Amino acid sequence: MNTKAFYRVAYSREFIVFISLIILGAVLTSFSPQFLSLENISNLLLQISGITIVAVGMTMVIITGGFDVSVGSTLGLVAVIIGKAALAGVHPGFIPVIALASGSCLGAINGNLIAFGRIPPIIATLGTMNILRASIFQMLGGRWISKVPAGIRWFGISRFLGIPVPMWFAIIIALIFAYFLSRRPSGRYVYALGGNPEAANLAGINLRRVQITVYSITGALAGLAALIYVGRTGIVQTNTGVGFELDVIAAVVLGGTSTLGGKGSIVGSVAGALLVGVIKNGLILLNVPALWEGMIIGGLILMAVTVDTVRQRGIAA
Repeated sequence: MNTKAFYRVAYSREFIVFISLIILGAVLTSFSPQFLSLENISNLLLQISGITIVAVGMTMVIITGGFDVSVGSTLGLVAVIIGKAALAGVHPGFIPVIALASGSCLGAINGNLIAFGRIPPIIATLGTMNILRASIFQMLGGRWISKVPAGIRWFGISRFLGIPVPMWFAIIIALIFAYFLSRRPSGRYVYALGGNPEAANLAGINLRRVQITVYSITGALAGLAALIYVGRTGIVQTNTGVGFELDVIAAVVLGGTSTLGGKGSIVGSVAGALLVGVIKNGLILLNVPALWEGMIIGGLILMAVTVDTVRQRGIAA
């Protein structure tokens, strides 16, 4: 590796996140030796699996110059849908199909509002976030869904080779979309849309199709995260998914995806998800009041966006 390549790697956001993970892990271990226990590591992987899965989709959305703050409400509504389907006697084998299809449809609504309605992504998804959250309250009527069938619980609590099955889902999905973004022409269209939409349009790229596709994929992944959530907890309540979007966005921007569009990677977002998970896990181990969690995650988002904006302005200058 030559000097230029070395500095490019050393100053990349992904490398900085990995170094931060090592330092944070060492600090947490010194304060709480339980952090490195197999039980805690396993729980940590289980907790971040949903964040990682949806962060993959959110990475593509933000690379296109978009944003989706509705993923938490999408997760919540899909959780209600599959919970009610399970209680109605639908075979567990059909539940994953329902989760993915309903999530994809909700994501496609966002994509169409943005692509054809020309509504700014933050406004469109903020609107759908509130509509979906109101729908959750309406469908649940103030009650919880519990007593989820064992066939659904498998998706949240089972293990393979000692690793939680949800984490295997996250790994496989991350690998698939990392390959898609870096090796396939359609992946380059995602970067082109966020980097220079005018040039992408002149090159013959169907920008609306790309937008609708990335939002639909993100919705489907939120549906999968809902399936994992219901399988892990066994319950669905009105606040299911509240705040989830902040964890996902934090993972993506901490991992180096530019909120200005055109730049980002799945590897960085996976590292960002792990960092968010370690922070949340560490706060629990150190008995830090829960109200600090939102403050810290929000502060990290602001810091990452500020650094990215300053860096982009420096490059432009």
